[in-house]
Amino acid sequence: MILCITHSQDFYNIDLFFEYLNSQNIPYFRLNSDRLNHLQKISIHEDSFELTDEQGNTIHSDTIKGVWHRKAWRITAPEDLDQDYEKIFLNEYGSLRYNLMTALEHIPWINPYEIEKKIDGNKIFQLKIAQRNNLTIPKTIFSNDEEKITTFFHQYCQGKAIAKLHGVTAKTMSGENMISTTVIEEESLEHLSDIAYCPMIFQPYIDKEYELRIVYVDGEFFTGKINNSENADWRVARDGYFWEAYELPDAVKANLTSMMKEMGLYIGAIDMIKGRDGKYYFLEVNPQGEWGMLQKELGFPIAERIADNLIKRINFHE
Repeated sequence: MILCITHSQDFYNIDLFFEYLNSQNIPYFRLNSDRLNHLQKISIHEDSFELTDEQGNTIHSDTIKGVWHRKAWRITAPEDLDQDYEKIFLNEYGSLRYNLMTALEHIPWINPYEIEKKIDGNKIFQLKIAQRNNLTIPKTIFSNDEEKITTFFHQYCQGKAIAKLHGVTAKTMSGENMISTTVIEEESLEHLSDIAYCPMIFQPYIDKEYELRIVYVDGEFFTGKINNSENADWRVARDGYFWEAYELPDAVKANLTSMMKEMGLYIGAIDMIKGRDGKYYFLEVNPQGEWGMLQKELGFPIAERIADNLIKRINFHE
């Protein structure tokens, strides 16, 4: 049995994964992370747990042989819950979810839960590891200090920078419901006075040929190129832009592989830019990043490769 942890609004990617598991006669259980609340019956003991979902399907931890941590969302609280109690509700169900997940840490995961949480929650740490593995990264500051940001801008950015939040990403594979990367120019600096209330990541603006979304699956690469040189972020591009299959240089693939192995990740959606200076710039890796658009538009067998990798590791583990 494979446990697939996702959310209630996840359809395309997870459906491809389930179709492939069905073709291989491998049973699975879907656990919607946002619905891991009062709608499900959950009992955790010191050595096992049992969960019954909204449809009455029951799973026992003893039957789970591997986990795909596809995507985690915030737990949903009841609409009629008193606001004074909501914080307690979310804290306790968050603790319940954490205890449930860590009860399975002895079996194969994609990706290992604690490792993924550390990498996903630390973009600066990602850049440090990328640089250590011979990847080119942009100069970066993550700050709430207006003076330090202004100094960084004048020292490294040549009149143009980008600003982005650390933790806000797209909810869908098309980039909907997201706060995109913002371009900062000299006249924008006067609006930094409120930065103390919302720290942001700042980097020099890279004059780019194109952007790359690279899906890494344990040594395999599925890379899409988007001809988006005008926007600071491909996820805000709409009409007139399209994905093309792209072959990364061997040296870049080797460096990305060593980076992912050092991070301890089996899968990740990597964002890179090919600059007009000929360099490949590593921006970030999202362990739960979107790849459905690459499978849909380019025919990449990403869902199948993720499943194959987990199945192989389950068989080796047994």
